[in-house]
Amino acid sequence: MADDSGGWLPSILAVFVCFCGVQVQAANRSFVVDYTNNTFLRDGQPFRYISGSMHYSRVPYQYWEDRLKKMYAGGLNAVQTYVTWNTHNPEPGVYDFSGQNDIVQFLQTAQDEGLVVILRVGPYICGEWEFGGFPAWIIRKNASIVLRSMDPGYITYVDEWLSVFLPRIKPMLYSNGGPVIMAQVENEYGSYFACDYNYLRHLQQRFRQYLGEDVVLFSTDGAGDNYLKCGTIEGLYSTVDFGPGDAKSAFDIMRHYEPRGPLVNSEYYTGWLDHWGSGHAQSSAATVCNTLDSMLSMGANVNMYMYEGGTNFDFWNGANYPGYAPVPTSYDYDGPLTEAGDVTEKYYAIRDVIKKYQPIPQVPIPPNTPKYAYGEVQMRLVSTLPDTLGQLTPSGPVASRYPLRMEEVNQNYGFILYRHYITVNLSNAVLSVNGTRDRGYVLIDSIPQDTILVRESITSLTVSVTVGQILDILIENQGRINFGSGINHNRKGIISNVTLGSKMLENWLIYPLNLSNVNEEYLSTLKYSAVPKSSRVSQYITPSFYMGVINQPNKPGLDTYLRMDGWFKGQAFVNGFNVGRYWPSVGPQITLFVPGVFLKPYPSQNTVVLLELEFAPCSQGYSKETLNYCRVEFVNAPVINATVVHLEELQTKIGGINWHKWH
Repeated sequence: MADDSGGWLPSILAVFVCFCGVQVQAANRSFVVDYTNNTFLRDGQPFRYISGSMHYSRVPYQYWEDRLKKMYAGGLNAVQTYVTWNTHNPEPGVYDFSGQNDIVQFLQTAQDEGLVVILRVGPYICGEWEFGGFPAWIIRKNASIVLRSMDPGYITYVDEWLSVFLPRIKPMLYSNGGPVIMAQVENEYGSYFACDYNYLRHLQQRFRQYLGEDVVLFSTDGAGDNYLKCGTIEGLYSTVDFGPGDAKSAFDIMRHYEPRGPLVNSEYYTGWLDHWGSGHAQSSAATVCNTLDSMLSMGANVNMYMYEGGTNFDFWNGANYPGYAPVPTSYDYDGPLTEAGDVTEKYYAIRDVIKKYQPIPQVPIPPNTPKYAYGEVQMRLVSTLPDTLGQLTPSGPVASRYPLRMEEVNQNYGFILYRHYITVNLSNAVLSVNGTRDRGYVLIDSIPQDTILVRESITSLTVSVTVGQILDILIENQGRINFGSGINHNRKGIISNVTLGSKMLENWLIYPLNLSNVNEEYLSTLKYSAVPKSSRVSQYITPSFYMGVINQPNKPGLDTYLRMDGWFKGQAFVNGFNVGRYWPSVGPQITLFVPGVFLKPYPSQNTVVLLELEFAPCSQGYSKETLNYCRVEFVNAPVINATVVHLEELQTKIGGINWHKWH
């Protein structure tokens, strides 16, 4: 019989054969724990992973491939990453898996570069990330829920999230042809007070429900019996985390809970995290390599945390607990790759250790991305923040008898302003705010007062007011606590009543401030306002916006660093991208990393905008002298271990600065 299919039948058969081939290939793929021989088996063969942590949420997606290539060239065969629930699920029922949040693309890129993936799903991740990965909205209706437990007000949201996320990544499991060999359930749960085994079992059941049986589920805890006893349940392979030191003793503790199976250090610390006001943490390459060598000689599986730390862009930094210690914008971590993805001495030293235990891929190490010093940028005042409330809160303020928390007015991050109209004349009265979360700027008719409210540390100040004056309290949310029991009751804004003298203040207008698109086009709609007002004592200024134009050469956008000597504290934006918080007066971070992908190519105009909260070097007018200091500079190298404010020079040139009440 003649073939009248027109050629479509062979095409269908070819597709069918190809599909079946993929199915057969996936069916032959397996990754399991071999308890008899204390190893993992990949496709039936012994396998040991040497991995590095890189968080897709902290590295611009345009650079994922570059960083993963460097990891592979450095001798790694795996990459580990956290899943950030809050970036994917910004509001109830709203999900984002595109661009920077395209985790499937990240997993695929890792596989394309020859790496398998260890996926730390959470839902809690810690990671010095805002709220430990939880979306702020989960405490909007009920701030008293107990997180990381079977509290119905919490677990309902978790179940909904897992029902969306886990099916999305199931095709990326190793057994299905993807790169994901292991999935972590929760994170360091043994360090948490709840010790709720039913909660861990519930999560395990959900993971199995959506992922099936063909993936290794594991837990991670500190290398101590007091941690592992509450972080371990049957069905999750127990692993430990620890830094340089006595690896044998740490693994001996792991053996109390996993007598057989591969040794695993899920977080081997190549450096450490930073906090504002403290020095930049560093670990020598020799120290890191000595313990790495020891672990590999034992046959252990090791993940290096961090291999590249990256950046807490936007408002994504977390804060540690006990106490309250927010982490900077830079998450450099002193890793083998810098915040900007550059290879270091530590990178090569670690590569040499790995070379002793497995072949290093014969591929070139990608060059560091070029850095460019765009030079000085003249900054000019655009407007004080109180003069922009109409634009920053386009839907208008929320009226309330008493202050409402940020979450209650659908403001998850950044800033919020509380306004009250004074109805009584008072002299030298105490303004008391016992619930500032986290830093409060008090303005009376836009004049900043001489004391900044700081959580439990500074809760009151003395003011004099008259009828009809405007009392504004601008609150900065510096990042939610990401660790320990402090993740509970993690509300922001003003979380208490406010008293003035003996009277509780009522009738507030609450302005949630939208800074999601602070760029040249937006600022052009604002009227240039008067010079910011200064405190009569400390000379803090009215929080204000400043803008400048970057000198762009005739070349593509290149990575650079924004340096702000003489500025005090605030938020920086480049072409509308929120590149993070700056606070050079306390350090250790002085420069902000600005990826070249945030810049427009020549001849387009690039703008930098600062929301300065406390003091600008040109805040006292626009004389020739002050304009010389109203600058920022784009440089080609980072400074993340210093403190720089040229106050004496500024005082001499501009005059009148009293800086003794800054903190």
